[in-house]
Amino acid sequence: MDTRDFDGIPHEPAARLTRRTALGLSGAGLATAAFGVAGARAAIAQTASPVAATPAASPGASPAASPAARVGLATVPKVFSYDAFEFEFLGMLGSTYERGADIGECYATASKIQDYDFDGWVAAWRATADRVHGIAEQSASQKHDISAREAYLRAATYYGAAAFFAAGTKDPSQQESIWEAHRASADAFFSLLTPAAEPVTIPYEGTTLPGYALTVDSSGEPRPWLIMNNGSDGTVTDMWVQGAAEGLRRGYNVLIFDGPGQGAALFRQKLYFRPDWEKVITPVVDWLLTRPDVDAKRIAIMGISQGGYWVPRALAFEQRIAAAIADPGVFNVATAFTSNVPPDALDALNTAQGAALAQIKKEFDEEVDKGLQESPVVRYTLDSRMAPYGTTSFADLLLMVQAYTLKDVIGQIRCPMLVANPEGETFWPGQAKQVYEALTGPKKLADFTAAEGADLHCEVKANGLRAQVFFDWLDETLA
Repeated sequence: MDTRDFDGIPHEPAARLTRRTALGLSGAGLATAAFGVAGARAAIAQTASPVAATPAASPGASPAASPAARVGLATVPKVFSYDAFEFEFLGMLGSTYERGADIGECYATASKIQDYDFDGWVAAWRATADRVHGIAEQSASQKHDISAREAYLRAATYYGAAAFFAAGTKDPSQQESIWEAHRASADAFFSLLTPAAEPVTIPYEGTTLPGYALTVDSSGEPRPWLIMNNGSDGTVTDMWVQGAAEGLRRGYNVLIFDGPGQGAALFRQKLYFRPDWEKVITPVVDWLLTRPDVDAKRIAIMGISQGGYWVPRALAFEQRIAAAIADPGVFNVATAFTSNVPPDALDALNTAQGAALAQIKKEFDEEVDKGLQESPVVRYTLDSRMAPYGTTSFADLLLMVQAYTLKDVIGQIRCPMLVANPEGETFWPGQAKQVYEALTGPKKLADFTAAEGADLHCEVKANGLRAQVFFDWLDETLA
């Protein structure tokens, strides 16, 4: 059954949708719908749901022997048939462009992992991370700073990969400790840059947001700054690979920060996503403008993954940013969560009030939970998508994401914007062009193709080409 297939699910009139049968809900159907929930790394193509068909791994088989995905774009040989594993693996291969991983370490680790085996994935990447972290520590103790820096970065990448799927293991509680190991390695890496990155805290609604200020040199002279705005599940070292390193080489100082629902703001502070991202970016710009090394007329921002919604949303209100990149452009976040939900069920959720709404939410979540019992893969996908929104209720999540749209604000954006449009975008297909066409100010649509090896969400396999396109445009726009 395709993830979009709801044949046999009744769709009755909205007036009767307080009954479970009229809602068109079934455990299996809604669990399959839940698998359609997308995030930065949930899948690389629309493939048959694991609920319907999860291939059994042969004893002792390596990922290289796994069957290829049934459908979808592929510009490299497949290593995993489970697309979430494959996309994460491709991201690590892509990070080698900035020394975020080593190809041999990636393939050696992948050879120990079976498709859909979360525990195996976490154990393998954690073991590699521990080993590489040990190299970093030994190098640091012997004052081999470059070797230590590079090994800390790779360890941070591998711990991040392990943490990403830890919530799907038999011991989900290990996710935070693995993430902390990732962050400690990242901190060590950033401290060994030349000049060293400055850990920063940005005032935000009675608390602070953590981050790093990376500077080209120690002169303190005003320079253009690039703000790296992460997505729904990226790491700070992802931000290094996806823009910060290239920015430094090209003369930009760079700010990496964790917004609500991201990184340390999520794991340590329990701050959660919000749709009105201008309430995040305006304090970030306020803080940035207190620094003497900022050229106030040349502040740029890059939004990665779901940041492709947050950045345009913020710029509808924040006018002090001179250039922006949305990779990819995201017009309506909700479609990644709602496109596979029966329309009458979704309408009932959105229109009911009071006791009727409470009953519908209860029935909705009960049926989803029944379906999730059948598939740990789907349960992991949904649980990991809900966590940064601060909910464990799929019904509440569907209500929350309705606010994540540019519909009523995109006409207010005046900042020049580059919108990335990768071929094979599965989470928000077609929305990059939708964003581009709705923008009324200076704009550029940047197409990336499979023929270039630059397809898929955020062009993770083509960081060199991506950087060339993005930074050439930034240089010209800020000149």
